[in-house]
Amino acid sequence: MAELVELLEDGIAQADPAGRPDLRRRLENTRRRLLETSIRVVVVGEFKQGKSQLVNALVNAPVCPVDDAVATSVPTEVRYGETASAAVLVPEEGAPSADGGATVQRRPVGLEEIGTYVSAKGNAGNRMRLVGAEVSVPRQILADGLVMVDSPGVGGEHSAHELATLVSLGSADAMLLVTDASQELTESELRFLRHGLQMTPHVACVVAKTDIYPQWREVAAANRGHLDRIDPAIRLFPVSAELRLHAARLQDSELHAESGYGPLVAYLRQEVLGKAQRTRHRRAAQDLRSVIEHLRLSLRSELDSLENPATTPRRLAELEAAKQRADELRRRSARWQTTLNDGVGDLISDLEHDLRDRLRHIQRDAEKSIDQGDPGPVWSEFSAWLQQRVAAAVSDTFVWTDGRAAWLARGVAEHFAEDGVPLPELQVDDTGSVLDPVADVPDLDQGYVGFFQKVLIGMRGSYGGILMFGLLTTMFGMPLINPISVGAGVLLGARAYQEDRRARLKRRQADAKALVRRHVDDVVFQVGKQLRDRLRLVQRETRDHFMDIAEEHHRSLADSSNAAQEAADIFALEREERIRRIRARLERVDALEARLAAAGGDPAPAEQAGRGQA
Repeated sequence: MAELVELLEDGIAQADPAGRPDLRRRLENTRRRLLETSIRVVVVGEFKQGKSQLVNALVNAPVCPVDDAVATSVPTEVRYGETASAAVLVPEEGAPSADGGATVQRRPVGLEEIGTYVSAKGNAGNRMRLVGAEVSVPRQILADGLVMVDSPGVGGEHSAHELATLVSLGSADAMLLVTDASQELTESELRFLRHGLQMTPHVACVVAKTDIYPQWREVAAANRGHLDRIDPAIRLFPVSAELRLHAARLQDSELHAESGYGPLVAYLRQEVLGKAQRTRHRRAAQDLRSVIEHLRLSLRSELDSLENPATTPRRLAELEAAKQRADELRRRSARWQTTLNDGVGDLISDLEHDLRDRLRHIQRDAEKSIDQGDPGPVWSEFSAWLQQRVAAAVSDTFVWTDGRAAWLARGVAEHFAEDGVPLPELQVDDTGSVLDPVADVPDLDQGYVGFFQKVLIGMRGSYGGILMFGLLTTMFGMPLINPISVGAGVLLGARAYQEDRRARLKRRQADAKALVRRHVDDVVFQVGKQLRDRLRLVQRETRDHFMDIAEEHHRSLADSSNAAQEAADIFALEREERIRRIRARLERVDALEARLAAAGGDPAPAEQAGRGQA
């Protein structure tokens, strides 16, 4: 990487005498991205599956709090540091960042206090409103830029965390799904695994706590079958964190091999870290090669005009035609702009329909369930089920939208490349936005009626019966209150109570349906806004990306045309001196490209054939 950084700096130095601040800016951004060595691995899974202990065992340090009853409530990043330290990320009030979100303040805390901030014991429900936490430790496994992210549990009653976790996967380089060896993968875990495959380049499954459950081999074999049906390339690692930590304390290599962490560490270093670094190097080399082509274009054009003055008119005509084609790319009527605008409009309409369709089916199922019984006594369980179903539907829509947005960006890149403009790889920045949590379902009257209230309801119904039948029986010489009138009052009182109970049940069912509809409307309002904002941001990022390239190409062609025109007016004495200077600059540009190729930055044959494709 040091050699590639040196080449980028050389390219930046050569962009200055060419008068190309746009190319300099591009290479500076490329150098900044290349020097950002963080490779993020997000550890996900349901609650109490062993995620935090997995991270502790990987770095051989108690960086994430572990408790039998306390779960992680705030995402925690564990990265390399010369000295052990910790900090929490707190949003600043009233200080918007460049992308419109809240800025984050880094507040150092004691390493031994980190559990107070990131666990449910000290920060239940994240009442401190922390964005996250960072822990730095001097560990060799993290020295090359590997960052482990311990995320809150997903699924069940806490499915709202799944939305934030899915957003974080958009900027992750790998995902580790952790499940313990007590049972095989659940449907919710498999669904989250499918989502991860669409959003993350590397996905693996870890079966934890093999030291606790003797049947872990059967569970691992069953999980392997589930993974093969999704994608046979997904790796599976049965591990024991306790054995790993114990082996580290005893320096026992045999015990370390039995813990299963050897293959997992090798996977993180070779597959995740190695491939991510190679991808970044390839992107940086492609950017540098594109800049070299821009620099060479004007130099070659001027040199040809100086050495072959007779061909200058033809060359100027060709450059002018190419400049007009490049100018078309900058207009709003360009094909790629039309494709992008129409595609985003269609995608917003599709995502709203997809979200409403998923939630409509959930609402129908909920109303059908409400009609089949009394929702009052089971409302807490019903609310948890409803929120879990809604969160799953929103997650499905989120992943579907993210995939469609990536597909649209690739389609725009293909249209753009057809116009003959050399393109670096398209890299739309992560939005960094988190879906706003949807409000919980409000409480519902459980329909409990006390003994005295039942008596009063019965007495209200029985009063008329006693009076009516009592008056009738007085005609036969019986008193007003007699066994017949009392019996009639009891029957009518019981019927009045039954009718009141049915009326209260109908009222609770109607109230429950209203709460469900209100919750669904809230989801559509909040989540739909977040997804539309995300697509608009992707649209702006994609548009700006290609517009910058169009501007660079147009500028290069304009400079080439101007250089060729100026070369035709240079006197013979000046022409030789100018040719000498241009050849010297061309030699430096060619030498830069040769050094790039020698450093391993030469594209593979498949990449050469597809250069210009994002």
